[in-house]
Amino acid sequence: MAKKIAGYIKLQVPAGAANPSPPIGPALGQRGLNIMEFCKAFNAKTQQMEKGMPIPVIITAYQDRSFTFEMKQPPVSFFLKKAVGLKIGKKPASGSKTPGRQVVGKVTKAQIREIAEKKIVDLNCSSIESAMSMIEGSARAMGLQVVE
Repeated sequence: MAKKIAGYIKLQVPAGAANPSPPIGPALGQRGLNIMEFCKAFNAKTQQMEKGMPIPVIITAYQDRSFTFEMKQPPVSFFLKKAVGLKIGKKPASGSKTPGRQVVGKVTKAQIREIAEKKIVDLNCSSIESAMSMIEGSARAMGLQVVE
């Protein structure tokens, strides 16, 4: 018989940097889950990834206080910032304050295709072209200019 699901927890955790401090500790503690067990498992799965890369995680909490977790690809904004060369670090760079008027960088169609190929498994679309269209929209909303 399948375990009864108590709930889902959605978090965005930096790769290789899971620790029991907020937001992970309180989110898992509310469900009575073993925080250190999650941190060790997550860090082991993300050790080959770039340190600090934000990884969306969906944790399935069961009533017997066990859990499983599924990792997704980093957000499109992370890939776009990386492609354009905006600073990603202690003080994360944001896009334009006034998208459409102020351009903070340029991204090429080739870079967008590369991002779409990575993200298509997480996006709600079936073709690379539709994934590229979604990513172009995100780029424009961040104040990035899409060039050929």
